[in-house]
Amino acid sequence: MSLGKVAVLFTGGKDSTYAIQKLRSLGYEVSCLVSMISENPFSYMLHTPNICIAELSATALEIPIFFGHTLGEEGKELQEISDSIAEARKRYGFNFLASGGLSSNYQKSRIEKIGNQLGVESLAPLWGIEQSQYIQILVDKGYHYILTSISAAGLNEKWLGREIDEGAVDELLNLSRKYQFNPAFEGGEAETLVLDCPLFLKKRLDIIESDRKWDGVRGTLLIKKAILVDKS
Repeated sequence: MSLGKVAVLFTGGKDSTYAIQKLRSLGYEVSCLVSMISENPFSYMLHTPNICIAELSATALEIPIFFGHTLGEEGKELQEISDSIAEARKRYGFNFLASGGLSSNYQKSRIEKIGNQLGVESLAPLWGIEQSQYIQILVDKGYHYILTSISAAGLNEKWLGREIDEGAVDELLNLSRKYQFNPAFEGGEAETLVLDCPLFLKKRLDIIESDRKWDGVRGTLLIKKAILVDKS
């Protein structure tokens, strides 16, 4: 029996995707995904690189997706997120709101505030997970994901677009210890995009065209064209 219907704040990255798997294993029904498009690329609350690709990810997941919009201004962003979630609730109906947060109290507290405002319970199924183990768990469970933005000392341009496989996990853990960054990127050190995972039953993402932007310190993989292809 389902514990209830939940909307997941979704980016197409590893955390919001794995949160769906955890929620289902706990007995929740994922009613829809909610993705926010921000005009501010430096939003404190929202994942912004390649967010429009989330529509392809939702198709691969076979879950409806609702896109909201925000100017990304700090004083107004939360209300715009709340308004979008309220609109999604009218369309899809849910009593829970989930995110893929691991340890960021900044985001968790604000999502809880939105939930309280709307009368829905907030869920954080990945909260408190040991993060060095977590990135190994993702590889072990068959998650194929790449880095789409980087903003941490120790991570150079070669990491943009790189898949985090077994070898990359070992490198990341060594670099995170040396440069003192979060290996699961909860501090915004990097953003990710899932290309394939066990939740993608029929299709996976394939990047056809992309560009790297790198300023010597930080960078972004700009995905110009991506498609869904059949899983072999």
